[in-house]
Amino acid sequence: MPPTRVGVIGVGHLGYHHARLYAGLPDVALAGLVDTDAAKAATVAGEFGTRSFASVQEMVSAGIDAVSVAAPTTVHHSLTRDLLRAGVDVLVEKPIAKTAGEAEDLVRLAREHRRILQVGHVERFNGAVIALRQAVKQPRFIECHRLSPYSKRGDDVSVVFDLMIHDLDIVRALDGSEVVSIDAVGVSVFSAFEDIANARIRFASGCVANLTASRVSVERMRKIRIFETNAYVSTSYSDQEVLMYRKMPGPLSPDQDPMEAIQIESLPVTKEEPLRLELESFVACVRNRKRPEVSGEDGLAALSLAQRIVDFIREHS
Repeated sequence: MPPTRVGVIGVGHLGYHHARLYAGLPDVALAGLVDTDAAKAATVAGEFGTRSFASVQEMVSAGIDAVSVAAPTTVHHSLTRDLLRAGVDVLVEKPIAKTAGEAEDLVRLAREHRRILQVGHVERFNGAVIALRQAVKQPRFIECHRLSPYSKRGDDVSVVFDLMIHDLDIVRALDGSEVVSIDAVGVSVFSAFEDIANARIRFASGCVANLTASRVSVERMRKIRIFETNAYVSTSYSDQEVLMYRKMPGPLSPDQDPMEAIQIESLPVTKEEPLRLELESFVACVRNRKRPEVSGEDGLAALSLAQRIVDFIREHS
């Protein structure tokens, strides 16, 4: 097969790495870049041996199979809509769009035009998350912390859409039942939107998830803890480590220290760059016409849940 011709729209912090990785993937040709900053696009294009285009239309006309949309969220819908209509497969960064209505439109267009629509929830490709999903069967309580210092990047939206949405997608993947209740609170510190937020979600299965996201933390933290019957799993996204604490079968003897009955196991984790795995998966879906690991429908569900949380915060502030 000829190489898959891919492009990148938006070569900021994240789009740059999309271009870097595409340029190194086998059987992939980085066909071009587009950015509102033409000089920046030209510089990045020169670094990776490709060309910069003056517009998305020009790039599409030059012949392209697939595109990563790494532009600001406010233009996700318009860019992805036009690409799908032009017959191009799309990986759009999270969140899939600014509103659930826009996301629903993109899902519909992808179906109508029989295009691949993948959403960039990159944590699904984190080796620790992959191991976690294989180990956890029936979560009862999930606790997520995603904290980082303030960087001004992504502060044009609530921290729920910027950071918490990653964990909302993972929680939904772990418990796919209906959300029956939400309680949430959030505060603005530096931006015009929530910079710190906490949400407590109850699912129809009985599972409860407690999620905290902050972009004004002194330290970085990306952890998830899951409690099952007779088991507790702790995961560090950053370190890509998964520890499982499990109660050994059988009764305790009267003089036994209960903690001696806890077996600790470090689960095997394949430590590869999650974004690279995400892009490889996208290209494979483009070539084989398979449903993405994180489909447009998944992106819509995560965005809809994030919107419900933000609505709750603002209605009860």
